[in-house]
Amino acid sequence: MPSIQRAIAILAALLCLAGVSGVAHADTADVQTVWRLLDYMAVDYGGAVSGGRIKSASEYAEMTEFAASVSARLTVLPPTPARGQLITGATLLQGVIAARGEPKEVARIAHGLAADLLKAYPVPLAPSKAPDLVRGGSLFAQNCASCHGMTGDGHGPDAVKLSTPPIAFREMARARQRSPFALYQVIDQGIDGTAMQSFANLPSDDRWALAFYAGRFAFSDAAAKEGERLWKADPSLRQRIPDLTALAGLTPETLAKSIGTGQADAIIAYLRRHPEAVVQQAPGSLDVARAKLGQSLAAYRAGNRHAAQELALSAYLDGFEPLEPILTARDATLMGHIEGAMGEFRASLQQDRPADEVATRVQVLDGLFDDADAALSPDAASSASTFLGAFTILLREGLEALLIVVAMIAFLRKAERPEVLTYVHGGWISALAAGGVTWAIATYAIGISGASRELTEGFGSLFAAVVLLSVGIWMHGKAQADQWQRYIREKMSRALSRQSAWFLFGLAFIVVYREVFETILFYAALWTQGNGGTMLAGAASAVLLLGLIAWAMLRYSRDLPIAKFFAYSAWLMAILTIVLAGKGVSALQEAGIIDIAPLGGGIRVSMLGIFPTLQSMGAQLLMLIAVLGGFLFNRRRAAAAVG
Repeated sequence: MPSIQRAIAILAALLCLAGVSGVAHADTADVQTVWRLLDYMAVDYGGAVSGGRIKSASEYAEMTEFAASVSARLTVLPPTPARGQLITGATLLQGVIAARGEPKEVARIAHGLAADLLKAYPVPLAPSKAPDLVRGGSLFAQNCASCHGMTGDGHGPDAVKLSTPPIAFREMARARQRSPFALYQVIDQGIDGTAMQSFANLPSDDRWALAFYAGRFAFSDAAAKEGERLWKADPSLRQRIPDLTALAGLTPETLAKSIGTGQADAIIAYLRRHPEAVVQQAPGSLDVARAKLGQSLAAYRAGNRHAAQELALSAYLDGFEPLEPILTARDATLMGHIEGAMGEFRASLQQDRPADEVATRVQVLDGLFDDADAALSPDAASSASTFLGAFTILLREGLEALLIVVAMIAFLRKAERPEVLTYVHGGWISALAAGGVTWAIATYAIGISGASRELTEGFGSLFAAVVLLSVGIWMHGKAQADQWQRYIREKMSRALSRQSAWFLFGLAFIVVYREVFETILFYAALWTQGNGGTMLAGAASAVLLLGLIAWAMLRYSRDLPIAKFFAYSAWLMAILTIVLAGKGVSALQEAGIIDIAPLGGGIRVSMLGIFPTLQSMGAQLLMLIAVLGGFLFNRRRAAAAVG
């Protein structure tokens, strides 16, 4: 039997063929400092100048200094196609401030520069989870209330001692211009020349909790109640704010431009008190996919190819991929079209296609998403679709693992080594137990990300493909009865040593867990749609059919002549090798590990691992050549032995 070490070495060599290009990144702190200065000027310039006259000499001097600092800091950021435009914009901002321009003009230029800066140099803009506002309130009382006041009015007991008055968070005009991200930046870095110190020593989650807590003071409880009603009643609002990133960077003023000041204040009041409302809709949302694709297109137009690719990948993994199980059960053809279109979109970014062509692909995907919305609506659900989905998913995923495990069991019976069967049975039973743990994690604990799913499927498929390649060639070499008898006499005791028995355990575990992992994620998604009893009925029917297939294979293989058994098993392993190679490469493409080069007009048969990309079909072709080469070598060696 081939050793697991050799299989791993071959797999590692294959994976090394998939290169991943890197790009230079700007230092996060530098970009955040520039962004913070721009946001501060946009909000506070009105306190320095009004009607072309200086209201506060000290604040005007501060604005002039900050504008010069922005220009200087932009010149040392890494070169990008957008940096020249940023520097030009910063020079314009300096000129407007020097001419004592209107606050609205300064705010417009500064906010525009800040937005363009983040497109050119993306930095983390949001918390990793919904901020804990109870924790935020405690931190505010301990660290902030002495200056800003317990109600955020700027009249804390220590405020009178400060030369620069602390910010009054309740002041509505300025609050409408601040985002939680802007407050986070101030909390993180402080404000030079003022009593506002940096709280970078606090964990990031605490700083976000403080930012959201401080950002809620200007908005009343009554507005928050109205915002809750609007949020739950109007799906278009949830599309505008699909995730924490959008919420953290959103100002009420920006939102008001599209829905009006009253509704914007109400929505912001609610979401800053309940940011978890955004998180609850984020996983597996076509709204997330739409938003990410739009952001990807914007970044691509701005010349930031890396950011565009990352956002496109996020659109798939965070927006569409979690919905695949349900959509597959209801409309597998549509699911395949969307998956292929998203792959082609990512490929167009990698190939530097014209921006208009990329935009057309986004429009196509928007239309496909509309079709998916209809297919995923509660009205489209039925007991029949749930039953068929559960049945076909388990049958499809279980068949590959079943074929491999049954082949191993049949081989050991032919070899008259029943004691080694314990290792094979232990492998697949352990895989089922691990699948149960995965179900609990995916359903009740932290969840399984799309990237984790694709990586597990991809590496598991490639590993199994490499092992089955060597197993299939080995079995083909023993397809002659006399060669098998000689092998039994000379090598069987060494071939099925304890080390090889554990190898069979590992192979059984990997091929079964790979399928179990995929299946339980599909079932976890179906479970949330209701019809749990129908889903279990579909699963039970699939298990029954798989059991009948296993029984038939074992019963037939028992009476099959040894030469035919090995010949048939060798071809079975060869076919599964080619199938798994295609599936493995496709999964790693979906995870962003391997690039995508679409083949125009190519067919897609996911069950056979056939996907219309150069990489996946190339991998299958390499496996086919390896299989045929191994079989040809075996035939020549057998002919030489006879001669």
